[in-house]
Amino acid sequence: MELNHLTEIAIKTSLLAGAEILKIYNDPESDFNIQSKADNSPLTIADQKSNDVIVKDLIGTGIAILSEEEKEVPYSERSANKNLWIVDPLDGTKEFIKRNGEFTVNVALVENGTPVIGVVYVPVSNTLYFANKEIGSFKIDGETLLSSSFFLDNNRNGLLSFISNAEKLPLSSLSKNDNEITVVASRSHNNEETEKYISDLKTKYKDVIIVSSGSSIKICLVAEGIADVYPRFAPTMEWDTAAGHAVALYAGKQVLMTDEKTSLYYNKENLLNPYFIVK
Repeated sequence: MELNHLTEIAIKTSLLAGAEILKIYNDPESDFNIQSKADNSPLTIADQKSNDVIVKDLIGTGIAILSEEEKEVPYSERSANKNLWIVDPLDGTKEFIKRNGEFTVNVALVENGTPVIGVVYVPVSNTLYFANKEIGSFKIDGETLLSSSFFLDNNRNGLLSFISNAEKLPLSSLSKNDNEITVVASRSHNNEETEKYISDLKTKYKDVIIVSSGSSIKICLVAEGIADVYPRFAPTMEWDTAAGHAVALYAGKQVLMTDEKTSLYYNKENLLNPYFIVK
């Protein structure tokens, strides 16, 4: 399948999965059926419902799927795949449980260890970020997203029509003072190394603005141009970053790894090294 058609599939399934999540999120009677996984991270019924939707849609592409909520795929198997879907059906489960709206649906297609498609959908704000290596990166939200979605249905040029209503990233309307830098930091996972990095920036810039957020929204804020840098000094999983990485990469941003010899999405332990996304 061509890249644009696969991007359409990724967008459609992200929107459908987001709708399933919102049914649970907006139900005042729901307790989310919270469980603890082996690593003590939370799992809700929304994670599972979203995963079911996405896997059902992507399996028809014939491309292998690596999802946080599916059975773990050994490195020896997934590294043998030239193409691989990488999915986080609900990134930011802690934010979901807190009901602060800062959670996303992440769908990425990786080719030879590099993301070539990325879709990040924020259900609560109805904001969609999407990218592929041929078209670049885009953002579309609110009523515009709702009114444009029909372009993706039964339309040979669906994605191109959809793009005509989206904003290309980074947004040219955003500008920065050379004496200031905006750092986006995790709402739930900051550590001493991150604090030191921010402290060092304060010796180089007059104003260091900190923006806190959850999930892959952080990466998208860099792609959009709202933030200049997202430092991550902790192990993170492939599904946490693959989609956002594509959005940032095709918006012209850099993803810098501390160990350039480690393949980004085929790390042997299923963990990424610490990395930065920078201006």
